[in-house]
Amino acid sequence: MITAEEASQKKPVASDSRSLAEGRKLFNIDCAMCHGKEGDGKGQVAQQLKLKMIDFRDANAMKSFTDGELFQIISRGRGDMPSEGARAKPEQIWNLINFVRSFAKKDA
Repeated sequence: MITAEEASQKKPVASDSRSLAEGRKLFNIDCAMCHGKEGDGKGQVAQQLKLKMIDFRDANAMKSFTDGELFQIISRGRGDMPSEGARAKPEQIWNLINFVRSFAKKDA
């Protein structure tokens, strides 16, 4: 469960070129295998395991999550998704959130 306080947490890292580059690195290492290189949810592992993944390019789907919710989901894991909390520092997770959000902005 994500508390209201956690969900309302504001992103302390600006979505600038440095943050997006750092987020891309982490995404390519830890996330793309399931979420797909383009954020379409069609990564190799997801397809092999027949997992239904969110399409990060869908702006409406991404609007349904606050930054605080994304932070908690990435930090703690969710369902089949493992936690990044033990492997990534908070700033790295915020960079990852900036990068993931950038997929939907490309189509806007």
